[in-house]
Amino acid sequence: MGKSPTVRWTREQSLIALNLYCKVLFGKMHKGNPILMEVAAKMGRTPSSLAMKLCNFASLDPVQQARGIRGLRGASRYDAEIWNEFHAQFATLGPISEELMHDLVSKDNEKELDFLQRDRIRITPPDGPTEIVSTVRARRGQQFFRQAILNAYDVRCCISGINVPRMLVASHIKPWRDFPRERLDPSNGLCLSSLHDAAFDSGLITLDENLTVVLSKRLKSHFPQFTLEQNFVPFEGKRIELPQKLAEPNPEFLCYHREERFMG
Repeated sequence: MGKSPTVRWTREQSLIALNLYCKVLFGKMHKGNPILMEVAAKMGRTPSSLAMKLCNFASLDPVQQARGIRGLRGASRYDAEIWNEFHAQFATLGPISEELMHDLVSKDNEKELDFLQRDRIRITPPDGPTEIVSTVRARRGQQFFRQAILNAYDVRCCISGINVPRMLVASHIKPWRDFPRERLDPSNGLCLSSLHDAAFDSGLITLDENLTVVLSKRLKSHFPQFTLEQNFVPFEGKRIELPQKLAEPNPEFLCYHREERFMG
């Protein structure tokens, strides 16, 4: 029996696969993953084909390479081209890929897709945005950024290790309101607990050049407070956990935070 012809990946399918790559851990990129099985079925592809595409993308991810994870070696020139285009135009193609994924899975425009449970896709009301959202695409962009950042950090606060999705925030290093061009840049994101996000956003804590936690004098002026100290003192001088894919925190963005936002 002859070999079945290869079905070419369309651009839309590739963007959906890239969206999924941002939301699935490397160890879960296999054909038995229920999420991959569901998405593949809706795409009209096999779970094996989708899993292979994700592993091809993993081989192109510099963060994965730095961690010693190589993925598959079968990435095509087209895989490399769409990967490079996606990351060069993350602010545009991220929301587009989120729309494509959303419309593939659900027709309810009032709800968003949540991939944080690992074993299934949940359809939920949107999380509260940091400012009023005027378009569906803007909301999709926010949703994509949150899901991608939380998954890149294994759904754990990079400072405290808290692993409760509803208590986690895709925090912006350069503020959302002031830097629209960096809003969806993965190197501008940190996965933080809501408490550590509030402290980081208000300049009570920052990260130094070695990605270790620095507490401000303003924060320490509120000591002694047992609960406050318990949530910050153990992490002072400790390096954050780095993301497992996409992009590490941008040093220039962190320098801005230290110089312009941190209270010292």
